[in-house]
Amino acid sequence: MRIADKNATRAILERHGFTFKKSFGQNFLTDTNILQKIVDTAEIDKNVNVIEIGPGIGALTEFLAENAAEVMAFEIDDRLVPILADTLRDFDNVQVINEDILKTDLQTRIKDFANPDLPIKVVANLPYYITTPILMHLIESKIPFAEFVVMMQKEVADRISAKPNTKAYGSLSIAVQYYMTAKVAFIVPRTVFVPAPNVDSAILKMTRREQALVEVEDVDFFFRVSKAAFVHRRKTLWNNLTSHFGKSEEIKAKLETALEAAELKPSVRGEALSISEFGKLADALLAAGIK
Repeated sequence: MRIADKNATRAILERHGFTFKKSFGQNFLTDTNILQKIVDTAEIDKNVNVIEIGPGIGALTEFLAENAAEVMAFEIDDRLVPILADTLRDFDNVQVINEDILKTDLQTRIKDFANPDLPIKVVANLPYYITTPILMHLIESKIPFAEFVVMMQKEVADRISAKPNTKAYGSLSIAVQYYMTAKVAFIVPRTVFVPAPNVDSAILKMTRREQALVEVEDVDFFFRVSKAAFVHRRKTLWNNLTSHFGKSEEIKAKLETALEAAELKPSVRGEALSISEFGKLADALLAAGIK
């Protein structure tokens, strides 16, 4: 019987006397068809190493271990470590690491794979309360992850994969799409979890680009500008830029110069700008002397 089978999940939780902690955002998936679909979406085979975050009682880990060369699962809740040792006892290609993924030394950890030269994919049911920090931490790390296939709140997945001129498009869309292509693979209803979350989820597939989507003078400044443009979504680009950089006559003159160079109207809203237009704007602002 699969770990994710509802009866098996219930029996495991009862046997170990496990109670859910809201602070860890724990929702365990109990649908084997969806788990198989995640593995298929991620195209996991014996030539791929996998990093999983928040394995819970090992429902997804079981499917990953059957298909991948090796699985490294990071679990912050030490109460789950002995449970995972029990549920995954038949697999010799799984390492469970009781650490916070945001604090662990991943560069060192991945050297512990039996074959660290294999492509590494991140496949996980991410804790909802900390999805974005985890994703950005991993994307911005120097580790060349080949792909991410991760579950998150549908709303967050929509924001990450959004295109310009849509309600969901914003600085998070830009931050991820600068490095990765992002596409919602399928929706996961809230009813297939124990306990059931308040919202539906989505599986988001993100593949690393061979090179960043746009070439910019200063990546950190580019992200700062894109964030500034969305602070007040209903305001114009001009109003958001002056709120961020200042409203002195000198700054305004430099902003006018930069917008003209980037061929952008002050009255446009941030959501109308493509990522390449944000790149032009950031470089034009630097050239105009704004930092």
